[in-house]
Amino acid sequence: MTRLPTMPLLALAVATLFPLGPADAHTTERAFVLLLPTAQYLAGGTAAVAASVLVLFLIRPQVLRRLSGLRLRLGQIPIFSSTPTSMLSALLFVALVLAGWWGSRNPLANPLPLSFWTLGWIGLTFVQAALGNVWAFLNPWVGPYRLLWRRPTPRAYPAWLGYWPAVFVFLVFAWFELVYPAPDDPARLSAVLVAYWLATFAGMILFGGEDWLRRAEPFSVFFGLIARLSPLDIAPAPGSRSGVLRLILPGAALLKSEPLPLSGTIFVLATLSTVSFDGLSRTFFWLAKIGVNPLEFPGRTEVMGPNTAGLIGAALVLIALYFLSLGLGGRMRPRPVGHLALSIIPISLAYHFAHYLTVLLVNTQFALLALNDPLGRGWDLFGLGPYHVTTSFLTNFGSVKTIWLIQVTAIVCGHVLAVFLAHLLWLSGPDQGDHVQPRLALLTQLPLAFLMILYTLFGLWLLAAPTAG
Repeated sequence: MTRLPTMPLLALAVATLFPLGPADAHTTERAFVLLLPTAQYLAGGTAAVAASVLVLFLIRPQVLRRLSGLRLRLGQIPIFSSTPTSMLSALLFVALVLAGWWGSRNPLANPLPLSFWTLGWIGLTFVQAALGNVWAFLNPWVGPYRLLWRRPTPRAYPAWLGYWPAVFVFLVFAWFELVYPAPDDPARLSAVLVAYWLATFAGMILFGGEDWLRRAEPFSVFFGLIARLSPLDIAPAPGSRSGVLRLILPGAALLKSEPLPLSGTIFVLATLSTVSFDGLSRTFFWLAKIGVNPLEFPGRTEVMGPNTAGLIGAALVLIALYFLSLGLGGRMRPRPVGHLALSIIPISLAYHFAHYLTVLLVNTQFALLALNDPLGRGWDLFGLGPYHVTTSFLTNFGSVKTIWLIQVTAIVCGHVLAVFLAHLLWLSGPDQGDHVQPRLALLTQLPLAFLMILYTLFGLWLLAAPTAG
């Protein structure tokens, strides 16, 4: 039986975070124009990423490797099985599904969409990046699979499938989140989640639980990748039921990861392209391009066609630009290509954080109130009855500027970390060593670095662009 380490705040996480897929109940739909001098921020943020590229190429490879290998021991923590917490998560999932069917029809009062989209897809991603693989405890399939299925796996997971099932399902859920007219309708969401849970459980029975979750179930794949950005690392102590908790450089765990196959690379790029398109699809720029007056947004049903095409197009464009940048760099062999895709993960997390920050701040309040009265019967389980949701932090100018600065910082730091990891991943290629010259590294990585700089500018522009819908 696999045993996993204890995580801080686990009890709170188990009680609130147990998603099955990506979604964001876009309940803070708005028309918002940022009245700040954003040109300076765009130029400064982009220049910071460009400067980090040049600085890295002036540092000796040995110094960078030593920096990435730094470890600070924080102490020992106990290790326990994930089966009990997974079972609890599965039971809570059932309770939320029932609330979706029997509770309020209002997505802002029903705990299912708010827990799933806000606390799950948004909140759990941040928890993974901060604390490590909390999802290993909250995965609602592992416990039931271990308890209910003890027969041999009928067949091995086909190697040729790779991560392609995860890519396909992730894009389908992204379409459900970003294009489908009512992704936060409690009853519809309940039906989708039940069907998805059963389909995933069937895949685990057919091909083996561990193999299916590791390569075919997109949210286990995504959360697993995000967890490798955590500054916390746990090294099991041989012969002991405890592990050594260490502080490491954020993203250092990615440097030890196996190179991704083509399907895994496409998956990583899809995670970035979908959240980027979510931001783009709300801008006045995009709405004007598809012939929609942003001040008279007609609703999702009217823009399903162009937004479906835009979602697919965004993924294809980013994939094409990524492989074009590697091709222009030259000397890119299959292993470095699979390695370098890992450097995109910090950018994906940064966009996730910046794009969903205000949604998390507002909708978490709705989620707590919905959990306080899950069936809409007038209950007050946690004594939150007098509490009212506030958006004062969004309307106060000083707070808006603070939130904007936090978002800009996240975008810039994500790209700087990506540049750092890309450089180290390139140096760890099959034929790289301490003899590699910074000038050679610059020439081969410059196209990818240039793409990251342009994407920084694009991300900062998305933050500043007026949005609607």
